[in-house]
Amino acid sequence: MTFRMPPEWAPHERTWMAWPGPNPTFTNDEELAEARAAWAGVARTVRRFEPVTVVVGPGQVEGARELLGADIDIVERELDDAWMRDIGPTFVTDGNGGLAAVDWIFNGWGAQDWARWEHDSKIARHIADIVDVPVHSSNLVNEGGAIHVDGEGTVLLTDTVQLGAGRNPEWTREQVENEIHAKLGTTKAIWLPHGLAGDYGMYGTQGHVDIVAAFAKPGVVVVHSQQDPAHPDYERSKMYVKILQGQTDARGRQLEVVEIPAPTVLKDEEGDWVDYSYINHYICNGGVVLCGFNDPNDEIAAGIFRRLFPDRTVTLVDARPIFAGGGGIHCITQQQPKV
Repeated sequence: MTFRMPPEWAPHERTWMAWPGPNPTFTNDEELAEARAAWAGVARTVRRFEPVTVVVGPGQVEGARELLGADIDIVERELDDAWMRDIGPTFVTDGNGGLAAVDWIFNGWGAQDWARWEHDSKIARHIADIVDVPVHSSNLVNEGGAIHVDGEGTVLLTDTVQLGAGRNPEWTREQVENEIHAKLGTTKAIWLPHGLAGDYGMYGTQGHVDIVAAFAKPGVVVVHSQQDPAHPDYERSKMYVKILQGQTDARGRQLEVVEIPAPTVLKDEEGDWVDYSYINHYICNGGVVLCGFNDPNDEIAAGIFRRLFPDRTVTLVDARPIFAGGGGIHCITQQQPKV
């Protein structure tokens, strides 16, 4: 029986998230409080469209409940960090009512010095147990933010993640593709050479694709487009567009590339390049939750997404506290497809 990963726009049973706890990602109490408020804002927005379950660390349930509200489910498990897209299971379906959870090996985004993953590496199986579905174990070091599928056989990947020295140094590209295809039911991989420049700093993922490019529908991909030549992503984003415009998907369709202008902010308060991106959005039942940055380009991006998803409500949520920790809205959410 063949399992495949449905596209994000397919109907969901619910969304899974993880609650921020004290860890190196949030360097002080103020940052942790800001992160918790931001995570809760995303959870409450998604809850307008579908059920949400948040995994919360021991001893933190009461505080989480105060911010999340009464209509969001909470389960208590040990956590290291709060990036459910990466630590949670990748759900796959068989088309006949069957659901399973792919459990990739998680090693702290390439065994980075600051990362901890003793507990996070077990979260995919914990959730599979809660949902009561079988686990499809993989020997590939991988995260949910490092893949994006169109539901019709095509998957987006990046060289610096799946082939990175900290993750799968002994694997060839062919071996990675074979494992990805076997677990996701895909047949064609489109590789980008790397991620955005800011994703290689402290708390970066070393090149996740879900901040660079994402399918909006079969044959259509949205791509981060840095408009300012002063930013290192200016040349990078032009390269991504060129690569994707030259690709066909698993069905043989020439990809339509929709460029999403980056926010106008170039650097953070410390003077480091930001990787603020509207690509890191989350599609849920009847809605699109879009990263907002209190930026002039917020409404431009929202307008493009409204045209791409005319039957969904597009909602901007301030993602700056989330990006301060190393990711965006897509990084903290994980869909469980409806079967």
